[in-house]
Amino acid sequence: MLYYALVFFIVAIVAGVLGFGGIAGASAGIAQILFFLFLAFLVISLLMHLVRGR
Repeated sequence: MLYYALVFFIVAIVAGVLGFGGIAGASAGIAQILFFLFLAFLVISLLMHLVRGR
């Protein structure tokens, strides 16, 4: 999932440089959503690991 966030981030940067504002904004929004989703899964995974006590 972090891979897809990075891909959309790079697409947003390239689209922004080339002047495609709409595509850049949409790609940046998708990358931001995927990044925060990844962070949420990371926190949940760490909490589950601590609760299990391994």
